[in-house]
Amino acid sequence: MKNIEIEGSPKTPEINFNAESGVIEIKGRSIPENSIEFYKPMIDWLEEYATAPKTKTTVNIQLEYFNTSSSKCILDVFKKLEIISKNGNEVQVNWYYEEDDEDMLEAGEDYQSIIRIPFKMIEIEE
Repeated sequence: MKNIEIEGSPKTPEINFNAESGVIEIKGRSIPENSIEFYKPMIDWLEEYATAPKTKTTVNIQLEYFNTSSSKCILDVFKKLEIISKNGNEVQVNWYYEEDDEDMLEAGEDYQSIIRIPFKMIEIEE
């Protein structure tokens, strides 16, 4: 299975989905022209990954900003991870936010309340 590596841009986050290590990373800003189109390869990748995931999958989310359409796509990513977790595999989400960014902390807490996988809120210095 091929890994996904996408370099970040002013409108799209840096993406690293690694099947060998079981590490999934989304970093940066997420305001793509078409969120559904941008996130579709990641959703498809997770469906394939779910057929033979690592015993532990670590998800690192470090977004400085995302728009409403991205938030729906990110939820879809979490839903795929939830399936992996329900199948008996360990999934850990590390949600990074800057120390003064209440909105990003709240966004992480909102996802945490919807999705049944462990979230760890990690404050980072700006």
